[in-house]
Amino acid sequence: MTSLTQRTSGLVQRRTEAIRSAAAAEKEKDSGGEEDEARRGEEEEDDKGDSKETRLTLMEEVLLLGLKDREGYTSFWNDCISSGLRGCMLVELALRGRVQLDACGVRRKSLLARKVICKSDAPTGDVLLDEALKHIKETQPPETVQSWIELLSGETWNPLKLHYQLRNVRERLAKNLVEKGVLTTEKQNFLLFDMTTHPLTNSPIKQRLVKKVQDSVLEKWVNDPHRMDKRVLSLILLAHSSDVLENAFAPLQDEQYDLGMKRVHTLLELEPEKESTKPNANELMWAVVAAFTK
Repeated sequence: MTSLTQRTSGLVQRRTEAIRSAAAAEKEKDSGGEEDEARRGEEEEDDKGDSKETRLTLMEEVLLLGLKDREGYTSFWNDCISSGLRGCMLVELALRGRVQLDACGVRRKSLLARKVICKSDAPTGDVLLDEALKHIKETQPPETVQSWIELLSGETWNPLKLHYQLRNVRERLAKNLVEKGVLTTEKQNFLLFDMTTHPLTNSPIKQRLVKKVQDSVLEKWVNDPHRMDKRVLSLILLAHSSDVLENAFAPLQDEQYDLGMKRVHTLLELEPEKESTKPNANELMWAVVAAFTK
């Protein structure tokens, strides 16, 4: 009788412990789920508005920095943005794994002497990028970064290479931004002619873009280009090459403006040849920087 009572007591005790363990595991699972949910919520908050519809390419970001909010067009005096946007295309393709520089060889050719080759011809989903990628893939022998910037801009004396020019790039990028709900389309009369303009309609997107640029050289400054996000680093350098970076710093107070520009100049003084040899560096990005700073 005593033995039966002990066995029954032991069975009840084991069952009770099993129930407690299951309850603890369920509680831990719920807690983990809540933590994951909170983490996702924080990420969504950080990337709020950065949905598929509002995620911008480097070209679109540079153009948006250059556009006057109300007037809807870039400065008539800016003669750098055309080539700058072509540089953005090459870097965007490189960041997406579509193009790269050929091998440097034993004698280690300079960045500007190396050719751009197609790494993958998978469509990017962007008409301009796919058009540029098609040209790069089909061109034999391959061309250098400097040559591609000139060819895509139409800056060539060779009539046989004029077909490489990507036409109406600014207008096409502006239409992309209209489709993404960032800009709108209007007609303005300039006495002798009418011009299509694209005023800003979605201020928060541009404000986030401006803040991203500002924070990268102020609150989030890491003093090491290789610890910076490659896309943000490319944006700063290419926005400067396109002569639109100043627009992002214009709203800052004098002290912040001076500090931000000082750090930008620190990036501009880097040697592309040296930086491109460091681990995880994107060689083609530094080649584009070299082409604009040579």
